[in-house]
Amino acid sequence: MSVVRVPPVLRTEAGGAREVEASGATLRELLEDLSVRLPALGSRVYADGSIHSFVNVYVDGEDVRTRAGLDTPVRDGSTVILLPAMAGGSLTPPAAGRSRAAGPPSAAACPR
Repeated sequence: MSVVRVPPVLRTEAGGAREVEASGATLRELLEDLSVRLPALGSRVYADGSIHSFVNVYVDGEDVRTRAGLDTPVRDGSTVILLPAMAGGSLTPPAAGRSRAAGPPSAAACPR
């Protein structure tokens, strides 16, 4: 068995767990096992035989894209980290005519 670390954004699909167990000799087998054990979590990470493009997966600290992808070997006791890409930003739109990068307006620009 290997430990799969679940980030906060996916913990609901893992029943609130920070870590779950799954088994497989390759990452593909492990993700298939994970999909059977926790279908909601598996479907957020893996579907139709591939890892979703917005999810990064690490086996023992190495990005699987720099290794053998889904054929990356996973040994008993390995740690697999699931890391979905996150987009950032603000819920408040910038003021008209100003970009966020411009910073706050100067005192001279503020009418009184």
